[in-house]
Amino acid sequence: MFDYMDFLAVGPGETLDFYTASPCMLQEPSVTACFTGLTETDWQIHRIAQSVETQSSSSEDLFASPLSPPPPPRTYKPCFVCQDKSSGYHYGVSACEGCKGFFRRSVQKNMVYTCHRDSNCIINKITRNRCQYCRLQRCFAAGMSKESVRNDRSKRKEKKETPKMTIIETYELTAELGGVVENICRAHRETFPSLCQLGKYTTNSSSDTRIQLDLGLWDKFSELATKCIIKVVEFAKRVPGFTGLTITDQITLLKAACLDILILRICTRYTPDQDTMTFSDGLTLTRTQIHNAGFGPLTDQVFTFAGQLLPLEMDDTESGLLSAICLVSGDRQDLEEPSKVEVLQEPLLEALKIYSRKRRPSMPLMFPKVLMKITDLRSISAKGAERVVTLKMEIPGNCK
Repeated sequence: MFDYMDFLAVGPGETLDFYTASPCMLQEPSVTACFTGLTETDWQIHRIAQSVETQSSSSEDLFASPLSPPPPPRTYKPCFVCQDKSSGYHYGVSACEGCKGFFRRSVQKNMVYTCHRDSNCIINKITRNRCQYCRLQRCFAAGMSKESVRNDRSKRKEKKETPKMTIIETYELTAELGGVVENICRAHRETFPSLCQLGKYTTNSSSDTRIQLDLGLWDKFSELATKCIIKVVEFAKRVPGFTGLTITDQITLLKAACLDILILRICTRYTPDQDTMTFSDGLTLTRTQIHNAGFGPLTDQVFTFAGQLLPLEMDDTESGLLSAICLVSGDRQDLEEPSKVEVLQEPLLEALKIYSRKRRPSMPLMFPKVLMKITDLRSISAKGAERVVTLKMEIPGNCK
């Protein structure tokens, strides 16, 4: 810690003369009388005793005093690169934290810098950030080693790559939640047949280019949408506890969630390789035809959402549970008993969480990813409601 330390000590073989007295002291009668009549042997014994007593007294004085002077103030060596205060030896030379970090990042990322002057910029504490090229060259000139950076990085990787124990949780549905899942899945399948159950058919109507509105496709779409809304109402009545709400709250929830559920359902019938969507009667339309049928500027957003559902690989049960959660949401406006609605939603959320994690035990984040799609659905349906208003202006005879 210290460069040196001085101690007051007597080396071996040295003799302390405790009996050197001044002439005035020896001439005092009391002192002279003390030593009168002593034989040579007595004199030696007396001197030894006095020597021991004097040494003991001197030792006590020595240990009572400080052992060492206060440490000298710490001196900092300058950074070999920019002359700032050094924090120690880094990558082979005395360097500050700034130059240490700059050199490490430059080497690890294989940075290539350019000097906009004569490649001879002055590098000091003030100017070091002005030219990275000259600063890096100064690092190399000072003796910083690339290999030291690489070795340091390898050690850090070894620490980070320490194997960690992964615990896979197991989830089991209770009898009550199992009944909820079974009821929702059955209600969903009976009100919304899957794509493989449909006999698909197509039409060539306005399939080439996008136009403002194809009335023929619009009429067909309106007819199918009306049937789909009836099926959504039927599905809602089979959600546990829904019919126990007040009629006003049932109507409020259906109005708020109907478009969410319709969009979710049509998006689960998306065929990516053909970029088509299939309606409940089997009618399959391309993206252009969907646009011309009335979706208009909402088309691409709906197809994007459909593409985002594909990695989730939701089955009928998950789609049904997500639809029910969209329906039974206590945050809808104008509810008479929002707390009662929230109570109905809790087992649906728990059922979806356990079912999705049981279905994919190695993917615990799938549940929140599925649940977050409700936010996207609400955003699309809000724009869909605006689209309905603009459609009234585009359909002949509905301008007033």
